Order: sequence, then C-alpha cells, then structure tokens
Amino acid sequence: MKILGIETSCDETAAAVVEDGKKLLSNVIQTQIDIHAQYGGVVPEVAARSHIEVINPVINRALESANCTWDDIDAIAVTYAPGLAGSLLVGTLAARTIAVIRNKPLYGIHHVEAHVYANFLIDQGTTVDHHLIQSQPVLEDTNNQTKATVSTTTLTLPKNQPK
Repeated sequence: MKILGIETSCDETAAAVVEDGKKLLSNVIQTQIDIHAQYGGVVPEVAARSHIEVINPVINRALESANCTWDDIDAIAVTYAPGLAGSLLVGTLAARTIAVIRNKPLYGIHHVEAHVYANFLIDQGTTVDHHLIQSQPVLEDTNNQTKATVSTTTLTLPKNQPK
C-alpha cells in the first residue's frame, strides 16, 4: 500500500510517499525560512499564502521522486492538528480535493504523533525488521495540552545497517 502524506502545519510545505507504512519512497519539503526571516518569525497569513503557491508542485515532485502515478497511490494522509489554522486549511483542503477527485481514502494525522512514528520509517533501499520495535507511542490530547509517552522503545538494527 502506498500513501501520499501532506504536511502544512506551520511554515513548511511537505509531501511524501510511504509504502506499507515503513518505506519512505519520497520526501519533498519546501521551506519558508527566507520568507519569514524578514519578520523575525513565522507570520501565519504569509505562511498560508505560501502553502497555496507551492502545494501542487510539492505534491507532484513527491509523486515523481517516488516514481508513482495517481493510480499507484492507495490513500491520502494529511496533518489536521496542531498547527496554524490557515496553513492546516491549505493542506487539508488539498488532500480532501485529491481524495474526492481520485476516489482515495483520506486519513487525518496528528502532527505530534507523526513525529514519533516518523522515526520508524526507512529510506528506500534500506531494510529494517520492524518487528524489532517493541512498543507503541501513546498520545493524549486534552484541553490544549498534548502529552506523548513512549515506553521503552527499542529498535535493534542489524550490524550491516547504519545507525
């Protein structure tokens, strides 16, 4: 199964293709650092407008880098929270539009949870036995506070793999 992931929670527009929940086939990131530097920090409205300008090219580059067509993509995943409202809106609307037009399932992804799981992805061409991961993160999101707990996660790599 190949999933196209879209991320626009703050000031970077990103798209990636992940295969079988483990293998990272592509990862395209368009940063806005230079745009916001003149303001001394991220300006939410400027961030959202920048996402609008680059979201389609970023998605297209992610598909090209993964050597995928829309027919190869089984589902769409998108960051839904937390983040800047306008930025999240751009990503979720793009993802919803693609899902409807391409008749693909759509999954909302919590940004903080994705940071935890991203550590278990492997680059294309690298193999890691994911059965060696011995715990799962638990995420609790209540009253504007997010608490992530990972209990004794161990990932053992074979000796011939980079650490």
